[in-house]
Amino acid sequence: MIELFYKGGPIMWPILCASVVALTVALERLAFAVSEAARRNRPQLSEVLSLVGQGDVSGARKTGAVTGDFVVRALVAALAHEKAFPEAMLHAANQELRRYSRGLAVLDTIITLAPLLGLLGTVTGMINSFGMLGGAELGAPAAITGGIAEALIATAFGLLVAITALLPFNYLGALEEKARLALQDAASEVELLLKK
Repeated sequence: MIELFYKGGPIMWPILCASVVALTVALERLAFAVSEAARRNRPQLSEVLSLVGQGDVSGARKTGAVTGDFVVRALVAALAHEKAFPEAMLHAANQELRRYSRGLAVLDTIITLAPLLGLLGTVTGMINSFGMLGGAELGAPAAITGGIAEALIATAFGLLVAITALLPFNYLGALEEKARLALQDAASEVELLLKK
């Protein structure tokens, strides 16, 4: 594997850096997702909604004051501004969703950048290989085709990094959308309860 890496040329180093960054971000974000799922407290959410339905907004705020559940945390923050609940809820939801989207831009950039780096490695490798055609190595076609094969290694590694980063990127995007829907559902329910 190390020999294959060196055959890919100098462009393999930026591809390696991109893969390390992608792996670090993906692992940190997956740990965050597991942590957030473990902190969800649906009974506490139900209790907060029940108290709001009974008209006890201050009791609902006290019940959800200490929580790890991001939905309850957003509701409690918005209920502190009961008169402007929709605007306050939008602000609180955006704060929570910002935590979910952290790192996704980095993964998205690497998914785009890695194949382009691989392609750049291929182009520079092809230039070197075809440079042999004008030199004394004209009688050695194996050296030229071997150089072309080695140039394609960079593209293969770039694509591998992009494909590997795409899987956690899509999974984390789906988790962010799920969190957005959970916040929207809770906000809609509280708005209906406050109107009663």
